[in-house]
Amino acid sequence: MHANPLPAKILALDDLKAIEAVARRHEVPCGDGAMVWHNWGEGAPVVLLHGGSGSWTHWVRNIAALVAAGHQAWIPDLPGFGDSARPPAGGDADALPDPTEAALQSLLGDTPVDLVGFSFGSMVAAFMAAQRPARVRRLVLCGAPALGVEPAAPLVLKAWGHLAPGPALDAAHRENLARLMLARPESIDELALAIHAANLPRDRMRLRRLSRTDVLLRTLREVRCPVWGIWGSEDVLYRGAADRIAPALAAAPDFRGLALVPGAGHWVQFEDAPAFDRALAAALAG
Repeated sequence: MHANPLPAKILALDDLKAIEAVARRHEVPCGDGAMVWHNWGEGAPVVLLHGGSGSWTHWVRNIAALVAAGHQAWIPDLPGFGDSARPPAGGDADALPDPTEAALQSLLGDTPVDLVGFSFGSMVAAFMAAQRPARVRRLVLCGAPALGVEPAAPLVLKAWGHLAPGPALDAAHRENLARLMLARPESIDELALAIHAANLPRDRMRLRRLSRTDVLLRTLREVRCPVWGIWGSEDVLYRGAADRIAPALAAAPDFRGLALVPGAGHWVQFEDAPAFDRALAAALAG
């Protein structure tokens, strides 16, 4: 176990830095550079895949609970995001299973893992579960796109790339956090803004299109391991259509259930970490 205890609550940037400081950092060859992983704890490995324009920090509020429950948390910056190099080829979710599996083989050998995917990472996770059934013991999907369910209204984000660092850029990021990621105004705190602002400029996979298709729905039919879903009830991607999430996930032959976290938005594991952690613990015990 780590000599330094993990902060139980991640409320400020100092807490994020403290949990990063006690991580084990690994770099595995990827493309023309490396794929960067962080891991904490001991026990059965749980691999968490972040969302688009994200990094390992999408999961920062969930690590301590996993470690306390006796799991080993493994979280990469997916190829093309965060500190990781682009994948050897391709520019969307279907380009990432191969380098992610190669990294897991290097880090864990043939050990099966419980695989948790958020948003864009849900597509990567489902592709891996379908293509490599021996690797994935359980699959947990959170806020996944590409299930063939259209939101009630199109999602339009505020342009920010032309803005210099300062109040206007911060305001654009706050607005986009409200439009896409977080349902409650009070959830858009300084930590959420810092994570979002640090991750966005490091996204080198910006021509992604698969999330606008039904590729996840089709892939789930090929997944043989148990599948769970955890969603925020106010996820903007499913506004007015939350009742269609479970039937879509049931395309998986061994779909076990959907947990809806009341009042939480798309970034459910950050917005209501305690409720998310309870739902994830139930899935991992199932």
